[in-house]
Amino acid sequence: MTLADAAAMAHAPARWTLFSRVRGDVVCVLQRDPAARNALEVALLYPGVHALVIYRLANCLWRRGFKFPARFLSWFGRLVTNIDIHPGAAIGERLFIDHGAGVVIGETAVIGNDVTLYHGVTLGGTSWSSGKRHPTIDNGVLVGAGAKILGPITVGARARVGANSVVIEDVAPEMTVVGIPARIVKIERRRTGPDGRIDLEHHLIPDPVGDAISVLIDRIDFLEARLAHLQGRRLDASSRNNGKEHRP
Repeated sequence: MTLADAAAMAHAPARWTLFSRVRGDVVCVLQRDPAARNALEVALLYPGVHALVIYRLANCLWRRGFKFPARFLSWFGRLVTNIDIHPGAAIGERLFIDHGAGVVIGETAVIGNDVTLYHGVTLGGTSWSSGKRHPTIDNGVLVGAGAKILGPITVGARARVGANSVVIEDVAPEMTVVGIPARIVKIERRRTGPDGRIDLEHHLIPDPVGDAISVLIDRIDFLEARLAHLQGRRLDASSRNNGKEHRP
């Protein structure tokens, strides 16, 4: 999904688009959150859904030139949900903001369909330029808690960003990135479960630092064992030589 795609969708019938997207936002929570029991509970008690409803209303105002009312509505949404979504952002369908506390989505951010964001995620800018300065998140991306994605970069479809990672470069589709700065650690080929649902097991991510430390520890153990073996051979040779010198 690009800014051009988002602009094209903006010309769809406003009332139908708004209703269908809000409905999709509620349904996707039921599909991806095992704690969600029914649609009424999701609609009334989930701050991520409330933030999206307010955003979609504010975005309608923003696109029609009512900038101040849109910003005021956005401010109100942040006040009641602790989720800050700029009304100028372009957000597709079925976005799931889990828990939501501390999520920030900047003005020129673009989010595709079926994206999942956990609490503390920032889609931030890195420039004073008024142009494109926030990231583009493609379809099916999962962003772990506390991750920061900064600048006009693109996270490809079905990629996965580990918790607390800082992403400052493009991420190719179906990749898993972790760390500060984020590095590719795994190529994903399957982003859905056996029942067709989006795979949310974002805790099953490799630990490249831990793996590197394990390799170093194994190498140190090998070298220490080798050194002990060589020292033992040297002591044996020295003992034999001393024995020969003391013979009558």
